[in-house]
Amino acid sequence: MSDKSIFEFTLVYLLPEDRPEADAHLDALFEAGCDDALPGVGKKGHIALEFAREATSAASALASAKENVEAAIPGVRLVEVQPDIVGTSEIAALAKCSRQNVRKQLEKVDALAAPVYAASGHTLWHLSLLNHYLTRQTTLSIPPQVYEFSEIAMKANTAIQINLLAAVHKHENA
Repeated sequence: MSDKSIFEFTLVYLLPEDRPEADAHLDALFEAGCDDALPGVGKKGHIALEFAREATSAASALASAKENVEAAIPGVRLVEVQPDIVGTSEIAALAKCSRQNVRKQLEKVDALAAPVYAASGHTLWHLSLLNHYLTRQTTLSIPPQVYEFSEIAMKANTAIQINLLAAVHKHENA
């Protein structure tokens, strides 16, 4: 019996300026071990890779995927790790239920779970922070490895934002 789980996640990368066409990198990604990823090439200069990676932990799944991508595309820059920030549509997809059901269930935790964003009729949360409330106070069923990965994703995205802020300050002070 294996101690591994399948972790489903998406990595969004900014491609190098000298090779901004995502299609040009597909073969290299496959050869570097990203055969468990579905590439998305919709936004110019970016590539999104939806992984279904087998690993012993969310952290090892993310680390190995990043290593594979960065070996295949030198100079690529990670800009987002998903799932992290979610709305009702994403929660419904993860729980395999309707958005209406999610909205109804979220009424039970609305006062407890602080959103990241709440305006214009939209509310967004860090999935990892919702975990406690969703598993204990609703009937929504999201696989535990999704929550495990969402915590790693939140930490990775926070690090990305801190690095961007540091780069801005460095540029302003130069």
